[in-house]
Amino acid sequence: MNSAPAGGAGGPGDNRDYLDKGLDAVEKKFGGQRFAGADAVQKNRAMNEKITDFIRKGFEKVTGKKVPSKVSN
Repeated sequence: MNSAPAGGAGGPGDNRDYLDKGLDAVEKKFGGQRFAGADAVQKNRAMNEKITDFIRKGFEKVTGKKVPSKVSN
């Protein structure tokens, strides 16, 4: 089992927001990795970005407000 975070190592160059990190944590807990192989981290991160973009757009459509900058980049 891989002990690295689902979206990569994180650190100073990590530009993921809380929503992206939250989705990664849920995937890690429940085994939601969609891709396997050498480029799995990049594929999973790209898919997660699409999912979180969809969530942000849905939030903005329902509430009429932007997602707070603390939560979303």
